[in-house]
Amino acid sequence: MNVFSRCASYVRILPLLLLISVGLLNAEPLPLKRAVQLALTHSTTAASATADEQHAFASYHETRNTYLPQLIVGSGLGASWGFPLTLEGSAPSLVNVTAQSFLINPAQRQFLRAAKTEWAASKLQGKDQRNQVIQDTVLSYAELNKWEQRVARLQQDEAEALKMEKAVTERVQEGVDSPLEKNKARLSTARVRLHFAEARGAADVLRRHLSQLTGLPLTSIETVRDSIPTMPNVTQTDDLASKAAQASPMVQAAEQHATAQQLRATGEHRALFPAVDFAAQYALLTKYNNYDEFYLRFQRHNASLGVAIRFPFLNPSQHAHAHAADAEALKAKKEAEAAKDKVSEETLKLQRSVEQLSAARDVADLEYQVAQSGFEAAQTRIDAGTATLHDLADARTQADERFLALQDATFELERARINLLRSTGDLEKWALGGQ
Repeated sequence: MNVFSRCASYVRILPLLLLISVGLLNAEPLPLKRAVQLALTHSTTAASATADEQHAFASYHETRNTYLPQLIVGSGLGASWGFPLTLEGSAPSLVNVTAQSFLINPAQRQFLRAAKTEWAASKLQGKDQRNQVIQDTVLSYAELNKWEQRVARLQQDEAEALKMEKAVTERVQEGVDSPLEKNKARLSTARVRLHFAEARGAADVLRRHLSQLTGLPLTSIETVRDSIPTMPNVTQTDDLASKAAQASPMVQAAEQHATAQQLRATGEHRALFPAVDFAAQYALLTKYNNYDEFYLRFQRHNASLGVAIRFPFLNPSQHAHAHAADAEALKAKKEAEAAKDKVSEETLKLQRSVEQLSAARDVADLEYQVAQSGFEAAQTRIDAGTATLHDLADARTQADERFLALQDATFELERARINLLRSTGDLEKWALGGQ
């Protein structure tokens, strides 16, 4: 490729590079509250929970509407030879209108109550899914903020490591240091680059995840540390396990589901009770179906209106079905109790882990302060001529490692506190500021 071809290629890609640069420059910081609001409206998890709730609501209406007459209009046209036999259970007619509905049905009444309870359970499940979306968004946002801060720190560390490596290389060429010191300097630079690649890769993955949650383009996602609200204090003497068991939408949904299963079991037993249905029918009959030949007083317009009463005397199959429903109700009840115990246990673990992680964060903070003080002392000795570059490099490496450890310890503590907020039902209020 000649010089002119290369110049033409550069001219073609220059506008694209300018557009990308302008997009990056125009990217506005994304506060946590805004990210959570966008995730709640855009997340596929929240949309799926809404669809489940709508499905449960429609099922409830389907069960309730069995008490409303179902009107069917049709026709049973056909020729007759001899006595006019029925077509699919109805007499041949030009027009046939039927209406029927439940009137008194003890079983259906219980099924209706069960459907309404399941609808309430679906609302609670939707609330739990909403909390899951908030938790996912907050954790991703906080972790992305950690990696963004680390990338900024590692960029500075890489520049310092390269300067140190260059200085050691010159000392080796001058015969002041051995080649081993050069390899040590290169190793320090390689470690910084490894940490930088890890941080940049993790930040890219989290930024894409937040983009999928919020619907925002990647270039417009930039976290703001100050937008993350202050974590509430966790007191180890508080009974957070009991609070979580009462506030957990998952536990409440399981309890509602158990209630619905018990209502269904009751309904299956009451299917053996007497029931009364409303029924009505109108038919416009024809003369060519031989009605006038077999009936003494034939008339074309005919109607019936009344009730159908059923008295189930013997139904072993329904008895067995009712006992199976009892077993399902017992299983749902035990699953609700297990869910409550699980939430209580996990909340207690989180409460205790917060104390441990807080202590670990304090240790990491003190270790970083000690290492940073050592680095500053080494810098002072370098200025005074009482320390070597290797002493300074070792002190800087130790301070950098302690900084990374402090970041990891701080985030693990934040993760535990956020999970605890979800368990106690305070996550949404904390993330959205009471909205």
